[in-house]
Amino acid sequence: PVEQTAALDLYLWFVSTSAATDPMTEEILRDDLRFYFMSPCEKYRTRRQLPWKLAVQILKIFMITLQLILFGLNNQLVVSYKEENLMAFKSLFLKGYSGVDEDDYSIAVYTKQSVYDSLHYVIDQYSQLGNLSVGPVSYAEENEKFLPLIICKKSYKKGSTEPSKEVYDIDAELETVCLTLDPESTKTWRMNNASFFELDFYRLVDIEITFTLKGINLQTVRSHELPDCYSFFVKILFDNSCHSGKVKLTLDFEAVSSVCKNWKISGTAQKSTHYLLIFDGFVIVVCLILIILWPVSVSFMCHFLSLQRFSSFCLENYNQKVCEDDQREFLNGWYILVIISDVLAIIGSILKMEIQAKSMTNYDVCSIFLGTSTLMVWVGVIRYLAYFEKYNVLILTMRAALPKVLRFCCCAGMIYLGYTFCGWIVLGPYHEKFEGLSRVAECLFSLVNGDDMFPTFAEFEQKNTMVWLFSRAYLYSFISLFIYMVLSLFIALITDAYETIKGYQMTGFPMTELQRFLMGQKEGFSLQGQEGVGTECGEAETIHPSVMLCCCKRYSI
Repeated sequence: PVEQTAALDLYLWFVSTSAATDPMTEEILRDDLRFYFMSPCEKYRTRRQLPWKLAVQILKIFMITLQLILFGLNNQLVVSYKEENLMAFKSLFLKGYSGVDEDDYSIAVYTKQSVYDSLHYVIDQYSQLGNLSVGPVSYAEENEKFLPLIICKKSYKKGSTEPSKEVYDIDAELETVCLTLDPESTKTWRMNNASFFELDFYRLVDIEITFTLKGINLQTVRSHELPDCYSFFVKILFDNSCHSGKVKLTLDFEAVSSVCKNWKISGTAQKSTHYLLIFDGFVIVVCLILIILWPVSVSFMCHFLSLQRFSSFCLENYNQKVCEDDQREFLNGWYILVIISDVLAIIGSILKMEIQAKSMTNYDVCSIFLGTSTLMVWVGVIRYLAYFEKYNVLILTMRAALPKVLRFCCCAGMIYLGYTFCGWIVLGPYHEKFEGLSRVAECLFSLVNGDDMFPTFAEFEQKNTMVWLFSRAYLYSFISLFIYMVLSLFIALITDAYETIKGYQMTGFPMTELQRFLMGQKEGFSLQGQEGVGTECGEAETIHPSVMLCCCKRYSI
């Protein structure tokens, strides 16, 4: 038959080509590639090459982790200072504040007199701040004058309502009227501005009080750092936009740190800051050296040259191109991870130095860069554990299960989104966990993991029988579907991948042609009709005659 003749011609061509290949060149290439894919321990045993990359990686892990810990301790002091000042301001300026915020506001009042009392209380407390506050806080100054307290009331331009007759006349245009009060003139503010505080509650939308305070964070002295000076831009809001008879009071501030103008401190605070700046600079230098001398110019060049040599060998001796699977073997993704982590570490270190030099105050951005770089550095250690068979199971299982898991999550995600939108629109008005789309998604994710189930059921009040019955059907169906089916299938996919990897570890992994070349196996190329080659579960596979040395077929051994 024509197929058998073509297969025989192909086999004879392969034998003649293999015989024409220079054995010495092939062995040199094979030895170089074997050394290229060796683990650090194997390289040391073979050519006594010290694993300096591993040593540098361990040094970098130590430095970046230490840097993160030092920054985290300092960041905790800053966060605790801001949070405690916020609590102190609420207790100082909000009348009747219990120390615990309600939902999205600090406190609520329900009568006109309570609104007036709360408004007057803020101004009175502000005028006596120096005698009340136990912390180093005072009024902000500009050009040797105190910055004023500003009160702005926003209301509809005109309007009238008669609820008993179901009649209203409202001009939707808003007008804002403001009043400024100096701390020194607050004693006479009631007599001089009585008309301003006459409120038409049916027109009133909100009242906003803003003022600026200054403070010094002295607790950083204990950590051998210079104290920061802070400007607190405080805003108190009386929210009546709902016009439901409930006025919500909210206090919040924006804290901005800066270098104190005149300071004097004895001890080791300044020296510690200098040491930290030197250490951060050393981290930047090390990461720059690693990026320039190791991954980019050395490792990537080595990858490229090795791939070029192997591709040229296959093209010249077997007239075939290297397949994509084998090409990816030469591209080490761990080096890309190292580069990204080094870049993030450099950016985070620069931001940290700016913060320590008081040129920048955004701790959150610096935390993201330093935290992500530390995460990637520690994940990069898995690369060296992957050389050991018993430690490599996690990586191999994730690599094998990832495609199936992603496809499965796409299907399950559609159902999850459907439940999210349904729960938000139907149950949102009756349950606080379903008030927003993000909260619904978080609530459902907690239910999938078996968390907070009974409170979610119990917090539904039986005010509307139809909605209550729907909530039961909604929750029971979601929990049953996602825990008993979706989650079980999700785990089964990962378990199946794990069992496959364990089986390969016992019987041998499927081999690419690159691996067969490294083992020196020239024979065994599939001819048409050959069975048991590159198949799964014992099924026969027919290999096309054009399959040559550098094809993408995998062979089990």
